[in-house]
Amino acid sequence: MSKARTVLGDLDVEELGFTYTHEHLFCIPPACQPDRDFELSDYDCSLYELNEFKKVGGKTLVEGSTIDYGRNPDAYRKMSKSTGVNVICTTGFNKYRYYQEWVKEASIDDLAEYMIRDIEEGIYGTDIKAGQIKTGGSYNVLHPDEIKVTHACAIAHLKTGAPLWCHTEFGTMGVELVDILLSHGVDPKRIVVGHSDRNCDPEYLLSLAEKGVYVGFDGCGKIKYYPDSTRIEMLKILKEHGFVNQLMISGDMGRASYLKGYGGGPGFAYIATKFIPRMMRNGYTQEDIDQIFIENPKEWLGFDEK
Repeated sequence: MSKARTVLGDLDVEELGFTYTHEHLFCIPPACQPDRDFELSDYDCSLYELNEFKKVGGKTLVEGSTIDYGRNPDAYRKMSKSTGVNVICTTGFNKYRYYQEWVKEASIDDLAEYMIRDIEEGIYGTDIKAGQIKTGGSYNVLHPDEIKVTHACAIAHLKTGAPLWCHTEFGTMGVELVDILLSHGVDPKRIVVGHSDRNCDPEYLLSLAEKGVYVGFDGCGKIKYYPDSTRIEMLKILKEHGFVNQLMISGDMGRASYLKGYGGGPGFAYIATKFIPRMMRNGYTQEDIDQIFIENPKEWLGFDEK
């Protein structure tokens, strides 16, 4: 049976349950990010938010903070033990802006080996293993080092079987990132293209879905980008074209001002209590919801170590 790799060890995918596929719990981005609202460094505040997720039926959360974004595997394991929520940690890299010098200087093979160790042996000398691989691009362009990293991520995936997640800046360059991964023979069903709802262009979203990958919506409740009515309209179009089984929905609540535990909002409960009911008022069924939040993550996150 296929397993997902959590911070507490491997877990049968049948036990994952209701899943958010892209969130941030605890991270300290590098100094090159001057907006410190992205820093989530209060353990109790983050723990509060994870408990809010549990209260609305949350079972599994994928923590998307990368090597270059100040991830904290020890904190995730402690929170998972405290709440009973399954937490999956990330290896890989965000985008060129955050790359450290060693990443820029490393070869494709060196980067791949680093990620493989995170997945197979453990992170930072611990026995906490990563359960997903992340790559990313910049706004309307892929820097040569982002291309290099993406090739390395494909190699790490093929060696380990770990699922892949793509950061897209404002929903751009998703097709290009996918094409690099597919050039290595990666199964498109192992790829999520995140932040796709930052680019609410139906033709673009359908072009991603037609490649066979998962289309990631993770801006729910972030009105500064689009009202949720726009996201709902895009989701209706994707459903009408038969792509419910290729959707992932999460919140990417990666700012303190987004989290109720830190005094902000809308928080982790928003999707379950507000967004899903709105989806169901607009043509989505309970079967669809279960497909998106249980079945799709289960298929994507499960892997057998090679």
